[in-house]
Amino acid sequence: MSDTYCTDCKRNTEVVFDHSAGDTVCSECGLVLESRSIDETSEWRTFADDSGDHDPNRVGGPVNPLLSDAALSTVISRGGNGSAGDASLARLQNRGGDPDRAIVLAFKTISNMADRLSLVTTIKDRASEIYKRLEDQKCTRGRNLEALVAACIYIACRQEGKPRTVKEICSIVAGATKKEIGRAKEFIVKQLKVEMGESMEMGTIHAGDYLRRFCSNLGMSNEEVKAVQETVQKSGDFDIRRSPISIAAAIIFMITQLSADSKKPLRDISIATTVAEGTIKNAYKDLYPHAAKIIPEWYAKERDLKNLSSPKA
Repeated sequence: MSDTYCTDCKRNTEVVFDHSAGDTVCSECGLVLESRSIDETSEWRTFADDSGDHDPNRVGGPVNPLLSDAALSTVISRGGNGSAGDASLARLQNRGGDPDRAIVLAFKTISNMADRLSLVTTIKDRASEIYKRLEDQKCTRGRNLEALVAACIYIACRQEGKPRTVKEICSIVAGATKKEIGRAKEFIVKQLKVEMGESMEMGTIHAGDYLRRFCSNLGMSNEEVKAVQETVQKSGDFDIRRSPISIAAAIIFMITQLSADSKKPLRDISIATTVAEGTIKNAYKDLYPHAAKIIPEWYAKERDLKNLSSPKA
């Protein structure tokens, strides 16, 4: 049983589910709160030990519109008894070849990388769509699959407004370097620019795009995250000629210095943001003169700003 609001009792009460009739009934007054509800649970229970070769599922895999047969083709496998007829049919099918074998492998690689980066389904689908367009142009042959897939994910993240740094993506790719991923990205943009037009534009990256993830990696409090976000927003009024990710890392370093309880070593910030310690120091040096104007007053008073370390130190 679970709690649901009852319109007669005027409060949350325990309800009983009548599975035979599909009704949800209030346990106190007997009012039918919902009728003819659909049970979306499984019709069966599968136990690995006693299921054997019997599969109770009556449907196949999901439809994939990016494949030539929409993933609805039939695959002939060897029978359980290994009969000669089943073997010959499977051999004949394999002889014909699978035109989608290469792209299915690419989609699996995209899915694995996206899972390791904890990316949402929309980004995964966008990356698969970008790779499919490359495959349609017959320009993937002879190129590093890992680098192409990683570049597709990088572009998809940018287009969906959830950017990842090249270093982050490179960290989960075994068969490609940062330079190869960068070259693959430029190749994809060049190849698809004419076909996709403005949709290939990846937009401008801002320092705020990385903040939530970086602050979460460092275990910062909500108050600190809010202070970092406001500081990044105000820093846009000044001409800080540094990359957005460097600015984000430097501001996180600046805000954590003002916290007596949760100061973060520069090395920890460097690891969490994938920005070199020297780069963070240089960006911090440019931001330091504007600290009084960009750090929100509710978080740190002017006298507190004296706790900030000098860039020369």
